[in-house]
Amino acid sequence: MITLKDISFRYKKKAPLFENLNLTLQPGFIYGLLGKNGAGKSSLLKQLCGLLYPNSGECNVFGYRAADRNPEMLQDICLVPEEFSLPALSIATFVKTNAVFYAKFSHNQMQAYLAEFELDETAKLSTLSYGQKKKFLISFALATNARLLILDEPTNGLDIPSKSQFRKIMAAALDEEKIIIISTHQVRDLENLIDNILVLEQGKIIFNQSIAAISERLTFEYNLAGVPDAEIIYAEELQGRKAGIVANLTGYETRVDLELMFNGIVKDAGKINERFATYKYEV
Repeated sequence: MITLKDISFRYKKKAPLFENLNLTLQPGFIYGLLGKNGAGKSSLLKQLCGLLYPNSGECNVFGYRAADRNPEMLQDICLVPEEFSLPALSIATFVKTNAVFYAKFSHNQMQAYLAEFELDETAKLSTLSYGQKKKFLISFALATNARLLILDEPTNGLDIPSKSQFRKIMAAALDEEKIIIISTHQVRDLENLIDNILVLEQGKIIFNQSIAAISERLTFEYNLAGVPDAEIIYAEELQGRKAGIVANLTGYETRVDLELMFNGIVKDAGKINERFATYKYEV
């Protein structure tokens, strides 16, 4: 389990980024961390890895204080950053050099992921395209079998077939011991993959709900013509029609549109959160 308790943090000479931030993440789930650029997503992920230290409060990862960067904790964390630099080594040499830092690293899994992404282990990392490098890093991260896997904008640079491969591989990689956090502003890339949505806005978690809860409480409509304004929770123009979010009054689960969901939360998180606070079936 991961717990952040009363985390406050600021970069030097800047306004506070986090103030008394609290969050709990449970094993067995894929969390989608959403937010606009500059919301603090990457900084929050670095807190979990011990790469940034809170000014106050405490971040605990699997019973360890993240800021202590205990080696036993670090071998159970793998971060794929948004920005990275790779050495002029072959894939095989990189794996041989770095796999030793992860006690549960699986070379068999690594070979399978490389095959899935059509990567040659003899290829030099410096000669790969950005998208190929990203696929290599994702493959390596999954093969570590770390209990905390953090992916910051993992689908940047991936073409449409590779994004489909990514979703399939990530869904298969989850088990009851792992916590997977995927941070992105490309929300459609996470559809049918994540279990929980976390939305970060101006250093605050403004929304934290499971996909199951969202699908029970909300309905996503693509033509709100004739729907009374009082029943509309969020609306936007979509291809000449008004699309949006209304209360789910059926008692049955509905498909969640992550893009509409995110847009609605950013516009008025309070109105959407109210639906969860007062929820009951209205049949």
